Amino acid sequence: MLSRTADSLFWLARYMERAENTARLLDVGLRMSSLSTGPDADASEWHSTIVAAGCEKTFYAKHEKPAADTVIGHVVRDPENPSSILFCLATVRQNARAMRTALTTDMWEAVNSTWIEARRLQDRDFSLERLRALLEWVKERSQRFGGAVTHTMLRSDAYWFVRLGTFVERADNTARILDVKYHVLLPRSENIGGMLDYYQWTAILRSVSALRAYHWVYRDRLQPWHVADLLILRREMPRSLVSCLGEIVDYLERIGDAYGARGECHRLAGEMYAQLRYGQIDRIFQTGLHEFLTEFIDRNIILGSEIRRQYLT
Repeated sequence: MLSRTADSLFWLARYMERAENTARLLDVGLRMSSLSTGPDADASEWHSTIVAAGCEKTFYAKHEKPAADTVIGHVVRDPENPSSILFCLATVRQNARAMRTALTTDMWEAVNSTWIEARRLQDRDFSLERLRALLEWVKERSQRFGGAVTHTMLRSDAYWFVRLGTFVERADNTARILDVKYHVLLPRSENIGGMLDYYQWTAILRSVSALRAYHWVYRDRLQPWHVADLLILRREMPRSLVSCLGEIVDYLERIGDAYGARGECHRLAGEMYAQLRYGQIDRIFQTGLHEFLTEFIDRNIILGSEIRRQYLT
């Protein structure tokens, strides 16, 4: 496979996953803003969404203060924000057109129909009142694409690069969503363990479709360390960091065997996976959850760069 084709497949998957993940992140901000007790608190909720989405620099270059309408506009449809949902969907279609023959018919139809529907959206569809319906549509379309990938692609190098891009992006998002609550929205001491704290952790779990999974695993009321454990160290949780890294390691091994070449990306992915597989949540909390998540996000960015250096250029 040409490196150009592999690069397009890798980024096609990443941007489709990013669109869904941005929708999930915005859903957290929407749910938490509904729990705000004052204008300052509400601004803090939306500020956290901007920071976690990695849009702080581009947002504050245009806006002085975060508010629902400006954050939604920037994160959902700003063409100058490379993480906005509509920018992601446009990039997905651009990559899909660049290597149309590498996609199955179902994959192409999932991408193309999503873009056609996105172009039909009107201003009222981006209003606060209709935001949740829009976010659900984004998640549904991303999952349709994922289903097409799973059920129609040959298990060959094209499939491996698509899945590799998916899990690199998903790992980044899980860390960002968890960090929203723990650091950026760290509650005042009098609220820890209270109802506000409870509903904020519930919003985190709902955003990654893990609330029911939490109760199945722990059979207990929501506890911060259990939520972190589920989203970081539980391999049976498909959006957990350890699950994502396990998939990354597996697909890198398949690609390495197929091409007879390995590099720094294999070493780094293996090291990150081993630290998660044998990690303990109490030690993570002792060293600082925010610090742990920040370091993970930074290393995951480096991992993506090393994958590109090894196979995509």
